Amino acid sequence: MKFAVIVFPGSNCDHDCLYSVTRNIGHDARFVWHRDTNLGDADCLILPGGFSYGDYLRSGAMAACSPIMDSVKKFAGAGGLVIGICNGFQILQEAKMLPGALMRNDSLKFICKDVFVRVERIDTPFTCNCRVGEVLRVPVAHMDGNFTADKKQIQKLSKEGRILFRYCNEDGEVGIDSNPNGSIESVAGIINEMDNVCGMMPHPERASEALLGNDDGIKIFESIVRWHSSKGK
Repeated sequence: MKFAVIVFPGSNCDHDCLYSVTRNIGHDARFVWHRDTNLGDADCLILPGGFSYGDYLRSGAMAACSPIMDSVKKFAGAGGLVIGICNGFQILQEAKMLPGALMRNDSLKFICKDVFVRVERIDTPFTCNCRVGEVLRVPVAHMDGNFTADKKQIQKLSKEGRILFRYCNEDGEVGIDSNPNGSIESVAGIINEMDNVCGMMPHPERASEALLGNDDGIKIFESIVRWHSSKGK
């Protein structure tokens, strides 16, 4: 399987994502610069975390206007797999590829720590190697990770099963104490209507190697590969 990691000015998790895919699960990956428009023969696109364009206007807003994003939208529209992590999630929202917005954390502080997230669905390309209700320990590192949406949008996401991950405690219980940033409904990750575009605030690429003390995050990348293989591509 072939991955493409989209690199924007200010991306800082691009090499982590490339390493996770190539060294930890043994698949091909290459960088694609934000000014390019050719995605080549990629099977999955990764929009990594970081601070694209320094977050000078609004997190992800400037990156969403990069030349590569037209190609990303066409790729996703044709059914291609896309995952946006942290700043990548913000970019997908700014590009109108995912609903809602990621606002300033309710603590008004940058958060960098391990959190627990509960897997809500396993019939998606990003979670098919997990169990329903499985709790994953993954780190977050963000200032603007507070997921918000209007009541109608939240009801639609819930009804359609598009909330993919929720913040929880170690036992899988969702509540205020386990919500690091104030996200409505403890949302940590969502998926689009076609189930092929995922946005998540936690960083699976930073929890993808047992040598570093945690490899829970590798299940996200393994799920993508498993899903792709199951489709015979």
